[in-house]
Amino acid sequence: MIARRLLWTLPVLAVAACGGPGSSLPPLPDTATSAYRLGPEDQLRVTVFNDPRLTGDFRVSDAGTIALPLVGSVQAAGRTTTEVERAIEHEMRQKGLFRDPSVSVQVLTYRPIFVLGMAEKPGQFPYQPGMTALTAVAIAGGFNYRAIRDYVSITRVGPDGRPVEYRAPREALVQPGDVVTVFERRF
Repeated sequence: MIARRLLWTLPVLAVAACGGPGSSLPPLPDTATSAYRLGPEDQLRVTVFNDPRLTGDFRVSDAGTIALPLVGSVQAAGRTTTEVERAIEHEMRQKGLFRDPSVSVQVLTYRPIFVLGMAEKPGQFPYQPGMTALTAVAIAGGFNYRAIRDYVSITRVGPDGRPVEYRAPREALVQPGDVVTVFERRF
């Protein structure tokens, strides 16, 4: 009787072992290389040519705007730097500040990424363009001895503003604001 029970439980254990933590998550969708979309906490340098008084460094607020002197609030979150440049120029023309303004916007500091779970030193880290899940874990001190090393999860805020968790390979590109979770393997 015990032998029969043992034989029945072995296939169940084998199937359970195949489904490790995070294995049921949907795969991270391919993101086409496109222009970076700004978001809260991005630090920007706005340069207004021929007027250094309006040039400066600005942080995208939680509301997704930047507040510029004389111009006021300009929506930045969800836009590219080029789109923000055009929006600032439009506001300057509307307010009669310049007839033909020329504005440049560049990202100084991106939103941070976060590494959680079975990394040696999980926490918040600065994002760098071209960063992969593996480089994010490396910055967090690497995998600890209990980590699953083949894949991670990446939680990313979607276009609708809601976070979605995906299963991602080590070479998946990380985006600013992502949360990378390293799973614990079962022994």
